[in-house]
Parts: sequence; structure tokens; C-alpha cells
Amino acid sequence: MQTSQLFYGSDAQLLAYGKEVSELLNSESPEDWAVELWSMFGGFMIAQKELGFSSEISNTFFSFRDLLFFFEKIEKIRHDRQ
Repeated sequence: MQTSQLFYGSDAQLLAYGKEVSELLNSESPEDWAVELWSMFGGFMIAQKELGFSSEISNTFFSFRDLLFFFEKIEKIRHDRQ
């Protein structure tokens, strides 16, 4: 996933994505999501001893990092609006 690459879609498609993201963000605060992500990723890393080597671990880490950055940006946007 490249964060610098822009996604262009139809207005209806973008509105649908926005609605889903809005619902996700309304279920918990961005700070709570970040804490949950750390918990999930921590559990995943601990389980690696039992799960064995995964060649995809770096992709998992970068996906996790991108999700954390997303929730940090959302928190900043919310803070700036207040």
C-alpha cells in the first residue's frame, strides 16, 4: 500500500467509502482505535513463536503503521476543528 498514491473514483464510490469510514470512526475514538491496533499487533507478534516464520511480516508491519498514521491524522483533524 502506497500512501502517496492518490485514489480517484466516482463520486458515489468515494461517498460510500466516506460513509464506511465515518461509521468506523463513530464506533470508537481515533485514540481508542490506536490502542486497539497496538494490542492486536502486540498479540500478533507474541504469537509469531507459535505461528512460525512469515515472509509477509514486513507487509503486516507497514499495514499496521499506515493504519496508525491514519488514526493519528484523524485525531489531528478532529482536534484542529475544535
